[in-house]
Amino acid sequence: MIFIAVKWTVKPEYADRFPELTKEFTAGTRSEPGNIFFEWNKSLDEENTYTLVEAFQDGAAEAHVTSDHFKKFVAEAPDYVDTTPRIISVQGVDGDGWGEMGEVKPR
Repeated sequence: MIFIAVKWTVKPEYADRFPELTKEFTAGTRSEPGNIFFEWNKSLDEENTYTLVEAFQDGAAEAHVTSDHFKKFVAEAPDYVDTTPRIISVQGVDGDGWGEMGEVKPR
């Protein structure tokens, strides 16, 4: 599995609308063969910051970065960001998606 986390600091004037601005990109990516998950999260600590957490089956990321929705979004994204996004990308991660955390169980 390929695991990727990208931290996006968005210009203040786009921060509230950023989920809507990413909607087409998100839907396109989630429909790709090999996509395991693609989730946006808003930071509780850093203003105007979103983290994208995504995973693909091994070998599927190439199709992602060459897709039309990816190319369109990265062409538009410089208008929305306040800083260059920061990324962690790890290939060869064991597993095929989310597992349960052993230390916490609902009561």
